[in-house]
Amino acid sequence: MPDHAFPDAAEDAQHRPERRPLLCFIADAETEQALRGGLSEFGRLQIEFHRADIEGAIAALRGMPTPWTLVVDVAAHPQPLAALEDLSQVVEPDVRVLVVGDRQDVGFYRQLTRSFGVADYLYKPLTAAMVAEHFGPVVARRRFAAAQARGGRLLTVTGARGGVGASTIAGNLAWFLAEVSQRHVAMLDADLHRGIQPLLLSVAVGPGLRNAVEHPERVDELFVERLAAAAGERLHLLAAEEPLSLPLAYGPGAAERLVGMLRRRHNFIIADAPFAAEGFSRDLLDLAQQRIFVFQPTLACIRDVLRLLQIEAGPAQASRPLLVLNRAGIRGGLSAGQVAEALKLEPDIVIADLPRRVEDAATLGQMAASAGGPFRNAIAQLAHAAGGVGNKTAARRGLRSLFRR
Repeated sequence: MPDHAFPDAAEDAQHRPERRPLLCFIADAETEQALRGGLSEFGRLQIEFHRADIEGAIAALRGMPTPWTLVVDVAAHPQPLAALEDLSQVVEPDVRVLVVGDRQDVGFYRQLTRSFGVADYLYKPLTAAMVAEHFGPVVARRRFAAAQARGGRLLTVTGARGGVGASTIAGNLAWFLAEVSQRHVAMLDADLHRGIQPLLLSVAVGPGLRNAVEHPERVDELFVERLAAAAGERLHLLAAEEPLSLPLAYGPGAAERLVGMLRRRHNFIIADAPFAAEGFSRDLLDLAQQRIFVFQPTLACIRDVLRLLQIEAGPAQASRPLLVLNRAGIRGGLSAGQVAEALKLEPDIVIADLPRRVEDAATLGQMAASAGGPFRNAIAQLAHAAGGVGNKTAARRGLRSLFRR
């Protein structure tokens, strides 16, 4: 994947201080919210938003200096390519243009990036994770990581403390992505002694995962194919139920080897990964494209979420971890306002206290999200926020262009 050749940002700003770092013209509130969330990591930049489509952007840019980076919205425009050509007549050619639209075909993407020199394109609905991963490097003038993992996306689900519902949420997220979003999903339970994913998914498991973790040199595609137990047409489980008295001898690099093989066959790997300072779970956290932290509205959970947020991001992580507040409204728990005040930010997903529904589903060997209702809606929101809905990537390469990059 080729790099963008960006000039030095500081030097540019000194010579042209009138040019804004980032200007966004977006037609709807939902897309603007996703952009704000995805670009929140670049808080030092002055980001200016305007509610307008590309025609409004063209009109506005006729009377203002060209920004260094520009985001425009071509959704619903009858002739988006013609509009972009009109845009090129009112901005300076060194502007980096990012485009948001509603067309999903690869041919349109190629026209934008190859013929028009657009830095990147995303189609609606956007998520903050998508924006951070694809628009973030352009906005921050970073080179795209050459070593970024290809293939499926690794999501880790970690509870702030034991018993907060992280495993239940991980299992239901995997089920939703496989059954509703129709993606190929691998559910990976990183707790080889006491993991509950085999119970949640009603799947018998053997000793294969232990062998993969202790002897990564043995792991190949055939090994992984035999290891993954079918939990549905598009859902496979990798888990173990090792004796509690038997310690695990982790082989360095085992997580990277296993995840690399899983990425070749699955769109998503959902890892139920309890926090550990080292070993299998910790390596999974470092490899993840998206970390998800689950907590309940208690002081102990708030303390531990804040500590989890201090863990350094891995090389593949473009956005901050998603925070899932589970059992909101539980008797004796903190209020939503108290949680937000303590964290200094709002939780991304809030799941109401629904103990009977979740427990009844587990007793019957069913996924709680399969019954619909508020729990399913929350899992759907989580799948969307984690990039599981509407996420599409393609190679970036410019040939001739209206905008130089």
